[in-house]
Amino acid sequence: MSEFFLELFSEEIPARMQADAAAHIKEFMTKMLGENKLDFDEAVSFAASRRLGLCIKGLPAAQADLVEERKGPSVTAPEQALNGFLKSVGLTKEQLETRETPKGTFYFASLSHKGRPTAEVLRDAVASLLATFPWPKSMRWAEHKEHWVRPLHAIVCLFDGAVVPVTFAGVTSGDTTYGHRFLAPAAIQVKDFADYQKKIRDAYVIIDPEERKKIISEQVHALAKQAGYRLLEDQGLLNEVAGLAEYPVPLTGKIDDEFMSVPQEVLITSMRTNQKYFCMTDENGKMAPRFIVVANMKAADGGKEIVAGNERVLRARLSDARFFWDEDRKTTLASKADKLQSRVFHAKLGSVADKVERMHRLLPELLKYIPADAKAADRAALLCKADLSTGMVGEFPELQGIMGRYYALHDGEDKAVADAVAEHYSPLGPKDDCPSAPVSVAVALADKIDTLVGFWLIDQKPTGSKDPFALRRAALGVVRLILENKINMPVFRILNASRAVYGDSAQAAIQEAMTESEKRNDSGEPTVLINWSVRQMVSLMNFIAERLKVLMKDKGVRHDYIAAVYGLTQNDNFESVDLCRVIARVGALTEFLSTEDGTDLLTAYRRAANIVRIEEGKDKCSYRAVADKTLFKLPEEEALFDALEQVVLNSSKKIASDDFEGAMEDLAKLRVPVDAFFEKVQVNCDDGQLRANRLRILSMIVNAMSGIADFSVIEG
Repeated sequence: MSEFFLELFSEEIPARMQADAAAHIKEFMTKMLGENKLDFDEAVSFAASRRLGLCIKGLPAAQADLVEERKGPSVTAPEQALNGFLKSVGLTKEQLETRETPKGTFYFASLSHKGRPTAEVLRDAVASLLATFPWPKSMRWAEHKEHWVRPLHAIVCLFDGAVVPVTFAGVTSGDTTYGHRFLAPAAIQVKDFADYQKKIRDAYVIIDPEERKKIISEQVHALAKQAGYRLLEDQGLLNEVAGLAEYPVPLTGKIDDEFMSVPQEVLITSMRTNQKYFCMTDENGKMAPRFIVVANMKAADGGKEIVAGNERVLRARLSDARFFWDEDRKTTLASKADKLQSRVFHAKLGSVADKVERMHRLLPELLKYIPADAKAADRAALLCKADLSTGMVGEFPELQGIMGRYYALHDGEDKAVADAVAEHYSPLGPKDDCPSAPVSVAVALADKIDTLVGFWLIDQKPTGSKDPFALRRAALGVVRLILENKINMPVFRILNASRAVYGDSAQAAIQEAMTESEKRNDSGEPTVLINWSVRQMVSLMNFIAERLKVLMKDKGVRHDYIAAVYGLTQNDNFESVDLCRVIARVGALTEFLSTEDGTDLLTAYRRAANIVRIEEGKDKCSYRAVADKTLFKLPEEEALFDALEQVVLNSSKKIASDDFEGAMEDLAKLRVPVDAFFEKVQVNCDDGQLRANRLRILSMIVNAMSGIADFSVIEG
């Protein structure tokens, strides 16, 4: 068995593309081998800043010979059909054989295909790989028409020690590669992967990205500890730096004291974004005047010149940051809010200032359910986007909100207002902290709900693959804010309040979003815009419910349980759907269905529902009326009837008072009379009147249980 080794040597590959590229090269080549019936033992791919590689072990020298059997026409078929078959297989009639089949006697041809040499298959596969590689961004260079992520300099392509000839972008494959750009730039000749691994490591290149990460992680932690500080953990930066350095050497540098008065978020962001530096903190989490740079170089002076150069560059970077910090504080944050009028939120939804005004007008409706100070919430809404007009946020957009808080505190604003300015963007994802301060919660909800309603009104909803305005994240944020702060709030009513706030300003955009058929009602008359926009709010409410299912699924809650409760509450009164009550009810349902009573009643519900559905279909009538007590023949009928009436009465009262556990306990009391009914009572008896009455009892079982949850959607 033989080994295949491929290395594609180029200029520096962006770090963010390396992992996907290594995965693709392995997936593509192994798939091609599978399609060509070539088995192998293992495949390993790797990526570094200037190289992408793959090693496949245990390949045969050639494909196995194949015998293809093709069925021809019947022996009684016309001569023309037989001649056509002979021409297609390239044989004579004497070379065919005849066989008996269930459909008669037919001609069969056996065609032998000699297996191709594996080297030929690999040559074609590599050529296809290079021509179709899905780089997110690629380029052309010199006179070459081919695209690659960066200019390609060498291709090592070996099978069983021999070069597999491939040419791409003017580069022909061989057995020569190159080591570290500065420490070992000379050509290196390799004969197989083991030889390559040894020689390339001697040439100061570590090809395994996980090994590079481990080296960097261990050394930066050690340097931080040596300096008396703690490393500020940053997995994303670790992944990126590991893709930038083929031979990582972490070094410690110093931050000038004059910059330590600048907010530490600014320092961290500047160093991380622009310089790829690791930061350190003291035991209290305060930024330390030190940084760690990962050099791609083993310097003779121990890295002193590298550190000095990076300190000079950092000094210039932080001087810019300090300038923005000082300039921004010369005027108040409130004075910067006026500039939001010239900043577009969305072409069809107005400016950021328009958005702030809508949030301001929505707050009174939200504050009916959130115990926040109205004056503070109002002020926070006014200021929450103002830092978008600052020089600092212009330079570092990721600091929006954070810088607003610093500037608000500098201006003497109330702490609750300043915190809301910083927190109103949160939560940004499922793992982001969720605001809990009432003012922050109110402003965050106003922001996210305004965004969702606006984009739904202009019909810019997410699709299966695209969500350019992060509306799923906004909806998930709304759900988390409500649930984690236990806000009993009629969400649909709030959505309609936000829709009303848009008012006339969005009518033109709404009309543009409507199709011609939607612009007219069934009578052919023009549809009132409000009817269409309300339907959009129903769509948005269901979208939010889907985010609720996603969130709770991650917490181990079954989506069908949520559907069973949400669908029921939606039918009862859509405008009063309360997500906190929905989840409380789901919890009670989950607990109920985990008991023996619950599982037995679910089985009984399905049995009753199926019988009623089948018999109604046969009889072409409904059995949903209340059963007639005067027609009862057996005590089990009367006992079940009385139990059902009592459960419906008691459970409805308990649900109204949010006692969902109590409602489930009442439902559990049906188990005994239901079991007795199915055991003793024959529903489909000969007496037509008695049969109909018993079907009505079954329908009462379905209705009684459906008043607590829609058990029909529960799976399993």
